[in-house]
Amino acid sequence: MGAAESVRNLAEDLVQEPHRVSELLRAEGPARKVRMPRGLDVWIVTGYAEARAILADSRVGKDPAAIRRLFERDGFESAADNAVRALGGHMLNTDPPDHTRLRKLVNQAFTSRTVSRLRPRIEQITAELLDGIGDAERADLLPAFAVPLPIRVICELLGVHAGDQPAFATWSNTMVAWSTPEELQAAAAKMHAYLVDLIEEKRAEPADDLLSGLIHASDEGDSLSAGELLAMAFLLLVAGFETTVNLIANSVFALLREPDQLAALRADPALLPGAIEEFLRYDGAIHLATIRFTREPVPVGDVEIPAGEFVLVSLLGANRDPGRFEDPDRLDVTRSATGHLAFGHGIHYCVGAPLARLEAEIAVRGLLERFPALSLDAEPETLRWRESTLVHGLETLPVRLR
Repeated sequence: MGAAESVRNLAEDLVQEPHRVSELLRAEGPARKVRMPRGLDVWIVTGYAEARAILADSRVGKDPAAIRRLFERDGFESAADNAVRALGGHMLNTDPPDHTRLRKLVNQAFTSRTVSRLRPRIEQITAELLDGIGDAERADLLPAFAVPLPIRVICELLGVHAGDQPAFATWSNTMVAWSTPEELQAAAAKMHAYLVDLIEEKRAEPADDLLSGLIHASDEGDSLSAGELLAMAFLLLVAGFETTVNLIANSVFALLREPDQLAALRADPALLPGAIEEFLRYDGAIHLATIRFTREPVPVGDVEIPAGEFVLVSLLGANRDPGRFEDPDRLDVTRSATGHLAFGHGIHYCVGAPLARLEAEIAVRGLLERFPALSLDAEPETLRWRESTLVHGLETLPVRLR
C-alpha cells in the first residue's frame, strides 16, 4: 500500500455540484488527493466506512497551531489574525485532553432530555414566524423562517440580546463563507469585540442562560480559561444556528422536489422523526468537515496518506455512498437512515445534534400543517448553494404558500 503520487486538479464545482463531484472522486477510490480551487492540496475522503474511521482516528488531528505550520509549509498565508485565532480556539479545533475537558462543560446543556424542555418555546417561536408570513402568497423561506428560528433559539439559550441577532448572523455568514482574508478578519474582529462585551455584561449581571453558567464555571476555576470561554461562546452561537438553518431549508427543498415523498409525509406525520434523519443523510448541513492533518502515515482504503497531510472528510459524499445506503441518491422518508454522518462521528460528534433535530422537526411540521399547498416557486436547478465548502446551504428558498 502506498500514497497516490498524482494530485487531481479539482476543476469541478465542489459547491454547486457536491454530490456529482463526490461520486467522481469515490469512483477513483475512497480517499483521493486533490488540489482545491484556491490551490491547497488536500486528501478528500468520500467513502462511508473510510470517513467514519478517519473521524474517530486519533492519528488524524485538529491542532490549530500544527495546521497553521502546515499552511505556511505549503506556501499559504493564514488568514488567522489575533481575533480569528482567539475565536477558533474552541473544542471543535482541539484534541484530548483539552477537548475532553471543554466538552464536559457543555454536554449537559445539550442532552436530549435537557433540550426537550425547549420544545414549548421553539413551538412558540415557530408559530410567531409562520404568523408573520401567513397572509402572503409567496416567501423566501430563508430570511422569513429558516434563518430567524434557529438564531432566536440559540441566542435565547445563550443570552444574546434580540436586537443584536441580525448583526451576529451577518458576521457568522461571512466567517463560514468563501470570504476574503480582509472580510474574514473584519467580521472576526466585530464578533470578538461583541463577545468580550457580552461576557463582561453576563459576569456583572448573571442571568438564567448557558453563557452565564459557563462564566460561573470559569470563575469557579472549573478548567475554563478566559480565552476558552470566548471561543466556546463563539462555537456554540455559530454552530448552534448555521447548521440548523441549513438543515431546515435543505429538508424543505428536498421534500418539495419529491411530490411522492411530500405526500407520504403528509399522509403519515408519524414518519417525521425518521424523515429528519433521511433529510440529514440526503442533503446535510455540512459538506466538508473541518480540516484535519495526519500525525503519522494513515492507511485509507487502497492508499496510505503520509504524515503531515491535510485531510477533509466529505460528509455529503459519505452519506451518498452506495456501499452503505441502498439507492443513495433517492430521497425516501421511510428509509432507516441510522448511521449517517451528517453530525460527524467520534469525539467531535456535534454536541448540538439533539437541538438541531428538535428544531427541524418542529419547523417542518409547522410548515406542512400551516401551508397545505406549499410548493417551490422556482425551478430547482436555478437555486444556488452558498459559496462555502464547510456549510451546505441554499442562498434562497422561494416558495408559494398557497
